[in-house]
Amino acid sequence: MEENKNSLQIDIEESASRGVYANLAMITHSDTEFMLDFIFIQPQAAKAQVLSRVISSPAHAKRLLWALKDNVAKYEARFGVIPAGDNPAEASPPTDVYQ
Repeated sequence: MEENKNSLQIDIEESASRGVYANLAMITHSDTEFMLDFIFIQPQAAKAQVLSRVISSPAHAKRLLWALKDNVAKYEARFGVIPAGDNPAEASPPTDVYQ
């Protein structure tokens, strides 16, 4: 058997392997990059905090979009349609958030 010369070993630090929970993402872009901010809004909290920021090239952002679409389609084929409303970009803000 021929060894795959294109294999890539990926290591993950323990702190990153735990992950973070985000219930809001804000996405902005310029002509050279996309910035994805992942945020957790706690009910009844006066403010939220960016937990993670990912900065990426436009080409990689598009590949990420394709990968997300593919994975959502596979998920829905297995578990059923994810109820997300008509247009998530116009979704209502979280309820019970006090200012």
